[in-house]
Order: sequence, then structure tokens, then C-alpha cells
Amino acid sequence: MAEQQAVWRWLGRVGFADTAALQEELRHQVIAGGAETLLLLEHDPVITMGRSALEANVLVEEGELARRGVALHRASRGGDVTYHGPGQLVGYPIVRLRGGVRAHVEAMAGAIADVLRELGVEAVYRSAAPGLWVGEAKVCAFGVNVHRRVTVHGFALNLAPALDSFQLIVPCGIAGCAVTSVRALLGDAPTPQALAPRIAAALGSHLGISFAAEQAARLSIAMPSRATRMDGA
Repeated sequence: MAEQQAVWRWLGRVGFADTAALQEELRHQVIAGGAETLLLLEHDPVITMGRSALEANVLVEEGELARRGVALHRASRGGDVTYHGPGQLVGYPIVRLRGGVRAHVEAMAGAIADVLRELGVEAVYRSAAPGLWVGEAKVCAFGVNVHRRVTVHGFALNLAPALDSFQLIVPCGIAGCAVTSVRALLGDAPTPQALAPRIAAALGSHLGISFAAEQAARLSIAMPSRATRMDGA
């Protein structure tokens, strides 16, 4: 049977639990020979705890989180604790591994670094604390889960989230870890939906997969001017 065309989908703003279930459904389909899929989206405010997360790295009681409208979920991905919310572009490639797990994460990082560079942000990947960093601040986090050589989860790129939300946690379990965003660095940022097509194209190039958009029309990107960059970016 011929391999089906890989696709990418823009899901909009959705809850974490719904996308976790969807990823597992799509993974079963890929294992059975179905199309590989890249999900791009924003999450409702949520703190997720990876397989190695310590409860102490969530700094606010669950009741207080609920009062603030922030959900709390365990996740099957690797890594510690992180925050997702509006203004953050989250990507979940449900794809077959072409190499090892490290190569998969590095390919995602390379793709996102390329797009950030086009926006005017120079970010460096650090394998010891998987993420893209600008100086000593993380701008993109990574975490995956692999079963039968098919991945779920992926990355979270900070375009313009509420950065004070990261004060609810010890980001990635790293004490003193600073978090930044494209808007904090440049003074402006494209929306997650606007940047989604470029991220899909870059990820496809780095992962060796040609993702076809499910949308009928490609979305334009409002690119922040380099002239708007803030001192110290």
C-alpha cells in the first residue's frame, strides 16, 4: 500500500487533554500505516508535568491554579514541568522516527532556529537542557514520547505568552531558569496561527517529511521589523 501524504493541521486554541488523546489516536493510525501528521495549536493555560517532573517544581497549589484558570496535567513526554498558554505556538509531530530520538529533537530545534533567525532572533540549542536559548533564557522547550518508533508531543515556542505565568513553576526543573519570548526580544511577534505555515515547512525540511496543509489557503505572516528589536536582544 502506498504511503499516505503527510499533513499539518492548525487546531486553534484547544485544551491539553483533548490534544493528548488526539495524538494517541493519530499515533495508532500511523503505526497502522496511516498518514503522518503535524498538529500546530495554542493551548488553554495549563501546566504539564513530564515523566521526570517533581511535584515540588509546581510552586502553586492546584486549588490556586484552578482559581487562576490554569489546569494541571501529567504528560507522557520526557522532561520536567512547563507552562503552555495563549501566545505560545505548540507543535506535535506524530511521525515515524527517521533516526534516533536525539536526532529527532535536534531536527525540530534546527527548524525552529531557522524560523527564529528569519524573524531576527538568534537561538542556540542546548542538549543538556533540551531547548532553544537566547543567552541564558529559554525561548522554546522540547519533550517527546516514542512508541513503536512513532513520536508524539514535540515543542512549545514562546511567541507572546504571558511570561509571568512561568513564575508558577520551576521551568523545566532548572532553578533560576529564565524564560523569554519573541515579543520580549523584538517588541512584537507574529501570532501562532500566522507563523504556523512557516514552521510546518521548516519542520518538514529538517525532518525529511513533506507536510501538506489541510487549509485551503496559506496564511500570511506579519513579520516584526528588525528595527523594533529591544536592547540586549
